[in-house]
Amino acid sequence: MARITLRIDIEGRGSIGPGKVRLLELIEAHGSIRQAGVALKMSYGRAWGLVQELNATFGQSVVRAAPGGATGGGAHLTPLGRHLVAAYRTAENASARAARKSVGKIEGLAER
Repeated sequence: MARITLRIDIEGRGSIGPGKVRLLELIEAHGSIRQAGVALKMSYGRAWGLVQELNATFGQSVVRAAPGGATGGGAHLTPLGRHLVAAYRTAENASARAARKSVGKIEGLAER
């Protein structure tokens, strides 16, 4: 089954797409950047780098992280991060609905 993936390029700032959004969702679910990275089969360094890219793109933190150690650390989305995930998923769903007919035609061409 064909599907639409949405990547939003913000001119001069950066981009956000399904991978970064899924990373944010998993950070919130696991309470950990490291565990979110493990779930996506990426290193902590790669996951942290993507979080930093998002922070730079949006001009403020999308994840609030506390260092580990005896206190346990952890990470959670900021209000901006939660709003960003919700807005992206809304845009993704709207795009899929709007393109459903065209995507079906393209998929049909691939089945020939």
